[in-house]
Amino acid sequence: MVLRLHPDVSITDAETDTDTRTHADARDGIVLLNERTGGYWQLNATGAFVLRRLLDGHEASDIASQLAERHQADPEQVGRDVAAVVERLRDAQLVQDR
Repeated sequence: MVLRLHPDVSITDAETDTDTRTHADARDGIVLLNERTGGYWQLNATGAFVLRRLLDGHEASDIASQLAERHQADPEQVGRDVAAVVERLRDAQLVQDR
């Protein structure tokens, strides 16, 4: 699964208050803005890590493994959590397949 941002979505850098289509960080993660609807979503640091890795072409299973190891968490639960993040990003039409 290789994802990209939906064309109407940009990532907002909270420090400079500018919109960019690159990986800009907010204080506690990243903020995504749907320019068509005006809706925005803030991801915490873990959600931001998942999104960045997905946009860089990494598989969800690899991301889950990295997080499980880093946080000494149950790999199956982390896998379900990563899948839920992907599903929510897709449902909100923030990302799409490349």
